[in-house]
Amino acid sequence: MEEFLKKTGWTSIITSVVTAIIGIAIIGNPNAIMQIVAYLLGVIFILFGIVKLVSYFVAKGTYDFYNYEMIFGILAIIMGIVTIAYRDTIATIFRIIIGVWILYSGLMRLGLVSKLKSIGVSEWKWALLVAVLILICGVYVIFNGSSIGIAVGIAVLIYSLMDIIEGIIFLRNVNSIF
Repeated sequence: MEEFLKKTGWTSIITSVVTAIIGIAIIGNPNAIMQIVAYLLGVIFILFGIVKLVSYFVAKGTYDFYNYEMIFGILAIIMGIVTIAYRDTIATIFRIIIGVWILYSGLMRLGLVSKLKSIGVSEWKWALLVAVLILICGVYVIFNGSSIGIAVGIAVLIYSLMDIIEGIIFLRNVNSIF
């Protein structure tokens, strides 16, 4: 179990480093990054729809009563086209999703804080500070629509750095859990 927790901690740190790099890219060219993300999301929907359509025609006649692959494929392709056509709106939705994700992460960190405090880890106050700052970043990203690009990039970068700090605190104290 201890080895699993260490792997989980390192995975979290690595994910946060990648997220920090994305945050830096967003700060550098926010509009282009958001457009690229929305475009890629549209392409993924279209590809997924094509796979579902192919799956429908391959399985046709086998499970026709329960086979909704064609309808699912057509809807996915339509969603992909709409996503590409309305990239600016998708960028706003993406900002809100990132904000909710950051809020969720902050709430999870609060749960970790209570566990750290209950086992007597002295750094629990720092973990609490990090969790609160993560929550503030999440709220900022959700409600600050006028500065979508740079705000998202800065918030993602700050979130990533705080998550790395929290991951280090966790890894330093994983032995205390057992």
